[in-house]
Amino acid sequence: MVRIDRVVTKGGDSGETSLGDGSRVSKADRLIEALGAVDEANASLGLLRLHTRDHATEDAMLARIQNDLFDIGADLAVPGMDAGRLRLTDPAVQRLQAEVEQMNAVLPPLKSFILPGGTSGAAHAHMARALVRRAERSVVRLDAINPVILRYLNRLSDHLFVLARVLNRNAAADVPWVPGANR
Repeated sequence: MVRIDRVVTKGGDSGETSLGDGSRVSKADRLIEALGAVDEANASLGLLRLHTRDHATEDAMLARIQNDLFDIGADLAVPGMDAGRLRLTDPAVQRLQAEVEQMNAVLPPLKSFILPGGTSGAAHAHMARALVRRAERSVVRLDAINPVILRYLNRLSDHLFVLARVLNRNAAADVPWVPGANR
């Protein structure tokens, strides 16, 4: 278990930070960018969960996903592929895929692209999806990472899209894209 006795360490005052193996890197490093993007995605899920309190199944999914994203951060924060370290594994990706299929099975088929919005919960799910896609773009720039992370983030953006449709009262409040509507 992790024990944190001090939050203020002043170790980052010079523009560097420590990784999980104790090495120091610039806060401008691509790895730190990716860690920050994963953290932003996770924080957005925390906001989204404010809108799923009355949806026990969806809230439980998001709680598991938040923990997975923290695991991804731990995975990324230790350079290399040491198998003894905490690593995200394929069952997490498979769980996301199963949840996507389960949620999508009760939704009407899409007849148009949809715009981010509808209900407040759906809008937050779309925002979380956009931040997950940013995290995915940041992670793909890294070398020697756990390849499961990319599959997980890719599947997670699908998951959040479908969840947004569920939160839009099973797609009743989806906002369809109308190509050229303002010409």
